[in-house]
Amino acid sequence: MPTARPRSGVVLSRKYFGTDGIRGRANGLITPELALKVGQAAGLVFLNGDHRHRVLIGKDTRLSGYMIETALVAGFTAVGMDVLLTGPIPTPGVAMLVRSMRADLGVMISASHNPFDDNGIKLFGPDG
Repeated sequence: MPTARPRSGVVLSRKYFGTDGIRGRANGLITPELALKVGQAAGLVFLNGDHRHRVLIGKDTRLSGYMIETALVAGFTAVGMDVLLTGPIPTPGVAMLVRSMRADLGVMISASHNPFDDNGIKLFGPDG
């Protein structure tokens, strides 16, 4: 969790994950920098064992999904994961494919029913 240190010396922390991943305004809260860091951090958490590690990334049709997807790919590859991109897919499809393809991790880029200028990052474990 990133921390900020104001002049008073008090440490403030930000909470990014809600009940269903990270959601917010694209290029506001959800920036390429944040997506890159999420990819790196999640990749490191799921690097278990000595096999080739794979992450599967799906997205909805929001334009900002392409920006977020590219940043996530950079983060995951930076820590040594292979990335599989599905393109636009429903959220349950990512959960199913992660499990059936035996990927280490799945990501869905979507803000579901939120406004079109929002977006989000949802993570799935290997069990979908």
